[in-house]
Amino acid sequence: MKIIVTEEIDSVCPDFVGACLEARVENSPYCQPLWDEINNLGEKYRQTLTTESLKDINGIAFTRKVYRACGKDPSRYRPAAEALIRRMLKGKTLYQIDTLVDMINLASISFGYSIGGFDADKIVGNILTLGIGKENEPYEGIGRGVMNIAGLPVYRDVQGGVGTPTSDNERTKISLKTTHLLVLINGYDSDEDHVRRNAEYIQQLLRKYCNSDGGNYIIYRG
Repeated sequence: MKIIVTEEIDSVCPDFVGACLEARVENSPYCQPLWDEINNLGEKYRQTLTTESLKDINGIAFTRKVYRACGKDPSRYRPAAEALIRRMLKGKTLYQIDTLVDMINLASISFGYSIGGFDADKIVGNILTLGIGKENEPYEGIGRGVMNIAGLPVYRDVQGGVGTPTSDNERTKISLKTTHLLVLINGYDSDEDHVRRNAEYIQQLLRKYCNSDGGNYIIYRG
């Protein structure tokens, strides 16, 4: 998959760095060892973070900054990593979806980046373009219905939007039948080393829980 970062994103985050990972995988409905990891991290965060201090995590802080620069209120349209950790801090369990989605959520909360996870075979074409959402642009968020993505960073294939840091699109979502995974890590904090470590962590999780060799990833920039 080729990723193009537009001048729209360059103007609000000139040092953006992302990672695109593709892998062959086997999904499953539930994985207890994975959830043991998720629950252990949740307990750690409840001891060390608050709903205010979590906003200081670099990946979250800079994503919120980009939202404001794009004209979106990050407290109304929370980046996914922030929303997931906030839920844990409030004593709520994360939504259990399936192993691939649960694994991506763990990778997101571990590093503070909002990560897009897609069934690569549902993406139209082999190019994704990262830009900014427009007024009245059609978009159906997973579990959210029709979303107003104006002012949100958005990846688009030839058919339209597939992912934002707040919610991915129903059209390209992961299912139990997914065998070709595409993951996009959004480093609005411009920390390439942290983005790489996040991608390598996902590879480790894929080997442990998804009968995968971990696939391959590339780094992309504006």
